[in-house]
Amino acid sequence: MKRAFVCPVPEEQQPLNEYQELNESGFFQSCSAPLGQYFKTLAWVAFPSLAIALPVSAASFSPEKYPLEFVLASLAGAVVSLTFAVVRLYLGWDYIRNRLESPTVFYEESGWYDGQTWTKTPEIRARDRLVVEYQIQPIVRRLKRTFLGITLSFVLGTIVWVAF
Repeated sequence: MKRAFVCPVPEEQQPLNEYQELNESGFFQSCSAPLGQYFKTLAWVAFPSLAIALPVSAASFSPEKYPLEFVLASLAGAVVSLTFAVVRLYLGWDYIRNRLESPTVFYEESGWYDGQTWTKTPEIRARDRLVVEYQIQPIVRRLKRTFLGITLSFVLGTIVWVAF
């Protein structure tokens, strides 16, 4: 007779359920969307920041006298909030990846003071590794490439600023 498996971890603290919840949340969901939708979400972060950065840059650099400095300062201001957004996305996905990759699950039964650790069964570890490899790793790679692109654009802007 086969014994029924009982997982002591509460439903909302099980790593696979945490992954599904994160994947269904609006902002984080965009990371697994097609590339066009992903860039559209990033634009929704960058454009309001640009709207704030433009007047600040105009106060610092007159667009008529210093057009290059005005544009570069405005773009740098917009990139700051975009960087924060990408870092937030990365930290969220990295947290879930670590929970899924870990052979144990730390959970709380009723509060912060009574934490427990449960060791995953081999079947659950295999399932979680598959989710990480085929669902989460592509998202993390996309976020790393995005951060690299932001960094390169900032470095290029700095070079242009110094050169001119």
